[in-house]
Amino acid sequence: MLFFCLFRDPCQLTASDILTHIDEVSLYKVLKYYGEEKHARTIARGVVESRYLFRKLHTTQELAELVKSLIGEKCRFDKLQRYSHPATKTFQALRILVNNELNELDYGLRLAHYYLQPKGVLVAVSFHSLEDTIVKRHITGVDIDKTPETIGLGKAKHRSALSVHTPAEMENAMLKKWISLSKHVILPSEEEVTKNPRARSAKLRAAMKA
Repeated sequence: MLFFCLFRDPCQLTASDILTHIDEVSLYKVLKYYGEEKHARTIARGVVESRYLFRKLHTTQELAELVKSLIGEKCRFDKLQRYSHPATKTFQALRILVNNELNELDYGLRLAHYYLQPKGVLVAVSFHSLEDTIVKRHITGVDIDKTPETIGLGKAKHRSALSVHTPAEMENAMLKKWISLSKHVILPSEEEVTKNPRARSAKLRAAMKA
């Protein structure tokens, strides 16, 4: 589901702002983690070096052309075997960062639990592994004590069995917030994918508020 806003917050950073000021290491992590871009290091270095060549990156076309020049015109295909532009994953990473999408999803799931009545049902459909991980964590109650830093970089780390839990944490662990309505994540059938190819990457999880 997509939501569009007619007015942009003037204080919010744009992709252009980020590309103008972000350092190479941070940009590499953004592209690697959010975009799962295997050429992340090359692209990050190229973007930073472009500043010293007085090459502005104010438009999507300028960024797309730069990425294309850095990694070449090798044919890329998505999961539906459709042609994918070399800069697709770069744009995905920047979109997730600018829109703060993963934190917004996390917040939305917390609100869903707060407002739903007991036995109310939550249904979440995600199209990206990072999104599905967050949904799964909420529903299963998996304890993660190291969340991605600042701009969502680095992978979350599961708490080990040797970690010390406070009494409050132990009490909360006993209070299950959600009851999963399916044993495993629900994936589209071959028939559904044939009728709607875009459903190929969809993952559905449903849970009832305990």
